[in-house]
Amino acid sequence: MITAGNPSEVKAFAGRLHAVGKRWQGEMFGWSAEYTPESRKKPSSSKMRFTPANFCIGESGIWFFSLMWEHGKNKEPVEFLDDRGIIKE
Repeated sequence: MITAGNPSEVKAFAGRLHAVGKRWQGEMFGWSAEYTPESRKKPSSSKMRFTPANFCIGESGIWFFSLMWEHGKNKEPVEFLDDRGIIKE
């Protein structure tokens, strides 16, 4: 059975990575995960003026969760959850 991580633990871990602000890649709750800090580089084909910090964990189509600090590194991140592959009990 595939299980998802505890959302509050995942958010807390991502928040600690964001506070340090250094790139990280590893495994959490058995899922691949990574954090990329904010960059002043403007993304191509975008109206954004910087590349936001981003944390993601999981596998798209099964269970995937991401946080993106698209409003700036000192603002609350935007959350995205795709849990369509998880069977609810």
